[in-house]
Amino acid sequence: VQLQASGGGLVQAGGSLRLSCAASGRTFGNYHMGWFRQPPGKEREFVAAIDWSGGYSYYADSVKGRFTISRDNAKNTVYLQMNILKPEDTAVYYCAASYYSGNFPEIGRYDYEYWGQGTLVTVSS
Repeated sequence: VQLQASGGGLVQAGGSLRLSCAASGRTFGNYHMGWFRQPPGKEREFVAAIDWSGGYSYYADSVKGRFTISRDNAKNTVYLQMNILKPEDTAVYYCAASYYSGNFPEIGRYDYEYWGQGTLVTVSS
């Protein structure tokens, strides 16, 4: 499956952004989806995941209550709504796809087979 992330940009602290990730090539509904991020000079880290149906989601503690992951299987798209952004949210954000299994949530980067190209989010203080 091919993934194309978009929606990044520059925003002031306290502001909001919505990232989108469009999928193509395979049956989107067969995949759990995740968002990861890589801050400057740091390792890639888990942000949020949503199961194949959209009925279950899971978040890193650092974003819980501020970020919301959702998906529209009819549009082959997963979203990440980011509110109350902080400077420490500055990172390249990646979407990823994991073929459906009985396991959810999947929070390790090696759980995901397909990755988008990343979109940069910069939060100014």
